[in-house]
Amino acid sequence: MTSAVDAAPARARLLELIKELAVVRGKVILSSGAEADYYIDLRRITLHHEASKLVGQVMLSMIDDAGIAVECAGGLTMGADPVGTAVMHAASDAGRAVDAFVVRKAQKSYGMGRQVEGPSVEGRNVVVLEDTSTTGGSALTAVEGVRKAGGNVVAVAVIVDRNTGAKEKIEAETGVPYLFAFGKDELGLN
Repeated sequence: MTSAVDAAPARARLLELIKELAVVRGKVILSSGAEADYYIDLRRITLHHEASKLVGQVMLSMIDDAGIAVECAGGLTMGADPVGTAVMHAASDAGRAVDAFVVRKAQKSYGMGRQVEGPSVEGRNVVVLEDTSTTGGSALTAVEGVRKAGGNVVAVAVIVDRNTGAKEKIEAETGVPYLFAFGKDELGLN
């Protein structure tokens, strides 16, 4: 397992990169419909050549430090897609098997008619991932889809929590822990 000591340099560098590349100041409308004075564009991190690897290391370490054993990691497409892939690669680098998956907003009406794509989550311990969370809506949609597909959701984990109630809502509605690598205060967004 990756330890917190091993992840400390990765966490410090990832925080630098998030501050440098992902925090955009100015009035924006979030996916939740809320207005904010800043936007955290984590696709600038999760799809970045250096930061992506750090995302996987930091997220896997955080999940391990919480004592949560997972076999699959993923979430609602599109924000969670590169996060799940990063966790999968970090686990592989550590000699562990963690599959990634993606959850569509709705079940397909054609082909195999799936909502959860990738290796099967049925009967497996799953962590639902998200890049950032405001209201928790994307993570809740993903949890519902995974549970319908037979997955055992053991946690929800995000890179950045905006501290706007997602943690409380997700924990209350899902009954699983909500983990986050960074809070908005660490990004200087108080």
